[in-house]
Parts: sequence; structure tokens; C-alpha cells
Amino acid sequence: MLVHAHPDDESTATGATMARYCAEGAAVSLVTCTSGELGEVVTDDLAHLRDDPEALGAHRREEITDALVEYGPVRHHWLGGAGRWRDSGMVGTEGNSAPGSFAGADRAEVTREMVRILRAERPQVAVTYDEVGGYGHPDHIAAHRALMEALEPAADPGYAPELGEPWRVAKVYWSTLPRSTIEKIEAMGIEGFTAHSVPDEELTAVLDGREFHPAKVAAMRRYRSQVDLDGDDFFAGMVASPEFAVEHYLLVRGERGPGSGPYGWEDDLFAGL
Repeated sequence: MLVHAHPDDESTATGATMARYCAEGAAVSLVTCTSGELGEVVTDDLAHLRDDPEALGAHRREEITDALVEYGPVRHHWLGGAGRWRDSGMVGTEGNSAPGSFAGADRAEVTREMVRILRAERPQVAVTYDEVGGYGHPDHIAAHRALMEALEPAADPGYAPELGEPWRVAKVYWSTLPRSTIEKIEAMGIEGFTAHSVPDEELTAVLDGREFHPAKVAAMRRYRSQVDLDGDDFFAGMVASPEFAVEHYLLVRGERGPGSGPYGWEDDLFAGL
């Protein structure tokens, strides 16, 4: 089970992982926490959505439905139901404290809704962002918190028994980037790339999803409101590279499984289970 903040986040960070496990027959589920109402519309023919957050949210809900088809039978959940919490916008903007924003959501209610999904899906492995949300976006941080704060209640038979039988997730990973990748980007003179990274030797798992790179790119093309893969900028070039489908993880809960290479990286999130 993967927990992400907005439509398209799941594809950018974990698309190849989702495609791989769908292909292998694993039960793959996705929790999306907001509809991305405050995303930046990059396509001119969708310019009418730039000043209409509700319409943009509805459009992005359609985009994620189409994108997930590229991966296989992903079971998709909107945390609290579609539209329950709104995109909070980038850090320091008015959306952070707007009514209904996910960043300002009642944490007890968020926990209850996440427990509901955890007990229904009963995943062995769960994935979300690190504690700074990868790059500091308030909704990414809130998504991280939503999963991490629900893990113990989900396993506690005394917590909200009406939500289903208790369930303990065996392994929890945070999606991240290796320090070597950030150093390469910085060496290219790319400015403003503030993603948090982990020293290569501290990573737990590296999934080489280059076999599934076409599926990841196809899914991202469904997000025309958010990404332009036909441009000549750094992001378009990064997505076009098969290396974009190599995804990196840090284990924060559970027992590390067998790995290989100089750092003993797992090549399977289910390693050891």
C-alpha cells in the first residue's frame, strides 16, 4: 500500500514499483490524500482550470483514474473520500491554513480514516514519504504523518473495533533519493532542487524498474495538467531516461531482508517476509 499526497505523486516517486508488483500479481493499493486542487497547470489548453481549484481537482481525479490503468489492477482510495481534504498549496502560501486543507486537518480524524483503509487492505508493506515530505510540501508531510500515526492504532484491537479487525503492517518504507543522485543534479548546475536525500550506504532497498519505465512514462503522460513531457527542460529529460524508473527506499519499520551489492540493498520490498 502506497500513501501519496496528490494525483501524479504516486507515478513520479513510485510508478515503476507499482507497475512491477501489479505485474507480479501482488495486491497493490494506493491512498491519495487530496485532489491536488492547487497544482500548477502547465498546459495552455487547460488554462481555464488555473483559476478554478474545484474544477482542477475534478480534472485531476479523472487523470489519476486514467494513469492507474497503465500500471494494472491498483485498488485506489481517497483518504476520507474524494474531496474530503483539499490541497494545501506550497509551503508559505495561503492554502496552508485554508478551511479544509489537508495540512491543517484534524489528526484524530485523519488517523481514523487511514486505519479504516489499513484494516481493509491489510498490506504487508506500506510506503510513503520521509518526515520532511521529500521536499517540504505541507501535504507530503501530512501524508507521511497520516500513515505513520495510524500504524499502531490499526494494530490495536481496542482502537475503533467497528473499523475492522486489527492489522499490523510488517514493513514500512519511505521513498527517498540517494545522495549520489542529488550530487549529480547539483553538478549539472540545477538550482532549487531541495529534495531530502539519504547517503547511499544507508538506503535499504533499490528497485530497478527500468523494465517498467514505459508504463511509468505512460502514466505520467495522463497528467497533462501537471507535466509536459515533450518539453526540453530538466524534468522532461529526467523522465525520459530509463534511470527514472530506478526507485529508492529507506526501511523504517520491520526487519530488513537479504540484499546484495556493497551496501546489501534489497531488490524487493517483500524481502524477508
